[in-house]
Amino acid sequence: MSKEYNVAIAGATGAVGIEMIKTLEKRKFPVKNLRLLASVRSAGKKLPYNGTEIVIEELTAKSFKNVDIALFSAGGDISREFRPAVVDSGAVMIDNSSAFRMDEDVPLVMPEVNPEDIKKHCGVIANPNCSTIIMLVAVAPLHRAKKLVRLVAATYQATSGAGAKGMAELELQTRQLLENQPIKPEAFAHRIGFNLIPHIDAFSDNGYTKEELKMLYETRKMLHAPELRVSCTCVRVPVLRAHSEALNLEFAEEISPDEARAILREAPGVEVVDDPANQRYPMPIDATNQDNILVGRIRRDISREDNRGLDIFVSGDQVLKGAALNAVQIAELL
Repeated sequence: MSKEYNVAIAGATGAVGIEMIKTLEKRKFPVKNLRLLASVRSAGKKLPYNGTEIVIEELTAKSFKNVDIALFSAGGDISREFRPAVVDSGAVMIDNSSAFRMDEDVPLVMPEVNPEDIKKHCGVIANPNCSTIIMLVAVAPLHRAKKLVRLVAATYQATSGAGAKGMAELELQTRQLLENQPIKPEAFAHRIGFNLIPHIDAFSDNGYTKEELKMLYETRKMLHAPELRVSCTCVRVPVLRAHSEALNLEFAEEISPDEARAILREAPGVEVVDDPANQRYPMPIDATNQDNILVGRIRRDISREDNRGLDIFVSGDQVLKGAALNAVQIAELL
């Protein structure tokens, strides 16, 4: 009989927490007991799991007794506050926030990219930023084959990146705009209905946002490529769920679009959707609720005189592979 594990989910009532519950069930993770943790406001409510209902408990320092794996999606402040309680209890924290991603003693892991790094953990493993995950599922296999030297990304990030409240705000504003009602942005800095906002997370002194810098530093860390040149522009778009990205890639070696397609067809977590003649290419509507990252529009960068550049387009479910699924896959690796 295979071993079973006691699992806790902190932030169980959020969009990612709920997806974590569904993912554990769908992938038949060997759960012995599942403990759902949230704020005192949610304590006593119930959430479905595997044909039953589990009562939500208040998250406290005592919540991790006898827990083997603690999945966290409750924000960086909560993760920092409860890290000692998790580690002291003997559990392993898999954290979805940005709190520990760049800490030297915390591995930042994607099972398709750097599974070997998981062995370095000291009680905490970080889940990467959703945009980095969606990008690297496609980019890492190309990097392994031809060595990536420069990457320029423009993202088209769904409102799901701001959680359930972000998605609800898009739905509400769409109705309000169609009915000529007044708009009051709350989840975002500006109106998101029928609009684009080139601003995700706080701005840094160099003019880049923290979201854009996360993609730079996390990519370098997971690819073990400290010299890799990366520049990103992250944009919030009026899409409910699933992020998309336009990526310009420069390699140390020559690579053709056909070579890239062949590499990507063999890559785990990737589905090549690249048939422009039949209007098939990655779109967020098709990536929603899919485990795989969709990759297409694969073509040679015609601004270059050599054959070392490609342009590609990717779409992936931000809540699923961009958060919950990757966390559960880390737990499977453990």
